[in-house]
Amino acid sequence: MIKTFQGLGFNIQEMVALIGGGHTIGFVHCKEFANRIFSTPGPTMNPKLAERLRGMCANYTTNTDMAAFLDVITPGTFDNMLFKNLMKGLGVLGSDQLLLSDPRTRPFVEKYANDNQALSIDFALAMEKLNIYQVKIGNQGEVRRRCDAVNTGQM
Repeated sequence: MIKTFQGLGFNIQEMVALIGGGHTIGFVHCKEFANRIFSTPGPTMNPKLAERLRGMCANYTTNTDMAAFLDVITPGTFDNMLFKNLMKGLGVLGSDQLLLSDPRTRPFVEKYANDNQALSIDFALAMEKLNIYQVKIGNQGEVRRRCDAVNTGQM
């Protein structure tokens, strides 16, 4: 993730702010994290969360719409709870939880877990920077109705 974001001109702090801020509201389909909950959960995942997610996602292979909130405590609020969750092993996505274990990103996870205002400021600045990166115009892209699927048909 770091190399990808750096290739786009973002530093590590901006990457952490964008990922965490972007994941504080929203959900992820079970298929995207099934490997974390249906195999032996790694030591970084809270066992009670893994158990709860296994129950929620039990039929994810037949019902592909099954999903879980990325922020399991305050899913509808933009706040720093996702970072607090990571500190307790409550990251749904392995890539989010890795932000805590990598020594390059951990200081920013800790900072945002302890300072909601810092997250808000840093996320806003990183979003401003993101908004000018490779903006697609005309028929170069589309505003998706669902972030995980290309639109089909007329809007």
